[in-house]
Amino acid sequence: MSSEKVDSFKPVISVGIIILSLFSIVFFQMEERRLGYSLLKVSSESRKIAEQKKTLEIQLAQNTRPYFLEKMASQKFTLKKAESHQIIMLPNHVETSEVGELFE
Repeated sequence: MSSEKVDSFKPVISVGIIILSLFSIVFFQMEERRLGYSLLKVSSESRKIAEQKKTLEIQLAQNTRPYFLEKMASQKFTLKKAESHQIIMLPNHVETSEVGELFE
């Protein structure tokens, strides 16, 4: 090729490089915005899950209170509180072989 043909292509090549650079800049800005929205969505989901966890922990604490358990036992399961004359006999000595049999 002659130098005149190369000189005539230089403006076309430089315009092509400029256009390619501008498209690249726009593409990266769009990707940055898309990732920002994804991060926002994930962080809001994380907050919701943390709030749900806190709510469930509070609910668990309320449901495992001794007063609540006694109330549920007496109302739903018709259980009564043990009286002083009721005695539960426990063995004094348990051999280790018996303990192993209990858990097998």
